[in-house]
Amino acid sequence: MPALPARFALDTRPLLDGQYRLLFAAQIVTTFGSMLSVVALPYQTYVIAHSSLAVGLLGAVELVPVLALPFVGGALADAQDRRRIAAIAELAFALATIGLVVNAATRPPKLWPLYVVATVTAGLDALQRPALDALVPRLVAREQLSAAAALSSLRWTIFAVAGPAIAGVVIAAFGFAAVYAIDAGTFVVSFGLLSLLRPVPPTDAQPASLARSLEGLRYALGRRELLGTYVVDFIAMVFGMPNALFPALALPYGGAAAAGAFYAAPALGAMLVAATSGWTARVRRQGRAIVLAAIVWGLAVTVVGITHVLAFALIALAVAGAADAVSGLFRSTIWNQTIPDELRGRLAGIEYVSYASGPTLGNVEAGAVAAAFGPRVSVISGGVLCVVGVAVAAAALPQLWRYDRDAATADTTATRGST
Repeated sequence: MPALPARFALDTRPLLDGQYRLLFAAQIVTTFGSMLSVVALPYQTYVIAHSSLAVGLLGAVELVPVLALPFVGGALADAQDRRRIAAIAELAFALATIGLVVNAATRPPKLWPLYVVATVTAGLDALQRPALDALVPRLVAREQLSAAAALSSLRWTIFAVAGPAIAGVVIAAFGFAAVYAIDAGTFVVSFGLLSLLRPVPPTDAQPASLARSLEGLRYALGRRELLGTYVVDFIAMVFGMPNALFPALALPYGGAAAAGAFYAAPALGAMLVAATSGWTARVRRQGRAIVLAAIVWGLAVTVVGITHVLAFALIALAVAGAADAVSGLFRSTIWNQTIPDELRGRLAGIEYVSYASGPTLGNVEAGAVAAAFGPRVSVISGGVLCVVGVAVAAAALPQLWRYDRDAATADTTATRGST
């Protein structure tokens, strides 16, 4: 019996490295603040506009920077000091969030600044995220990358659970301006922590260019198992992302507090997976796990639309979040274990397009269908289309389904040994 807890115990070895601890601490601080705004921004939009479509349009205005700028961010991450890119972006985030504070303090607050700041922060995230993602393999040993992915998931999910709950309380007690002010402050603290990291210069010091970006795209297209991870995640998020509908779904259950619970429930499920993630180190068929987890996500989202009982809806969302965490953990592990360091920034940019544009388009799709047929029809149809789409993608890209961690690691080692 004692072996069972050990098998599931979280692997914390990456935290023994001081540089990784600094990065982890910076992301803890900034994640907490960002999770407050994740609730406040769409909820304030709904309060002002009284429309799920208006909430979904937050995703529409984010779409252009989400699609265009990750390629720039990825090329910069492979050509410049990754730590410096990440730190400067934190200061820019703080300035943008101060704009939300000012707007929230205006009487009455305007709708258009919410869309402007959403666009700006989406662009900043697209520029910063490739550098952040590409930092981890430079700070963590190869055999600990899966553990680092689990720690990252746990960090995100703890605050994804606590953040929405705290946001609901702070909004009710102090208003939207207080939430945005806290978020702005966390970006400043994170900047300070990232500045303490040692420089992380590129291993292939060539200037960023369109040709360099295209080199990363060609690599991704030539790796069908990598392409499969992007496609499966994109389909799951486009059709199965119900976040834009949470404010409308929460109204019958009490408004702000229920909305916070809807946003927190998927993160709670993901947190439980991350906290018991020791078993993931033993999984060889990681591609298969990604596909099955995406299907479970779609089925759970469908249940959210069917049930009229708040507890059942929250449980289904927790299951969905757990499935998404499993998928995300194995996607991250595959990417970090198989992609050469000199391409990690550009591949992280492509990865960002898949996991950021999917939810963005998903919120637009969910809001549009809800405007035409109601929020429950939107949730149910999205969940069903997610299951069907993922199954079709897995059949079209069998390399993902057949992906074997041990065989891929051996191939990568042999390739490096011959160069």
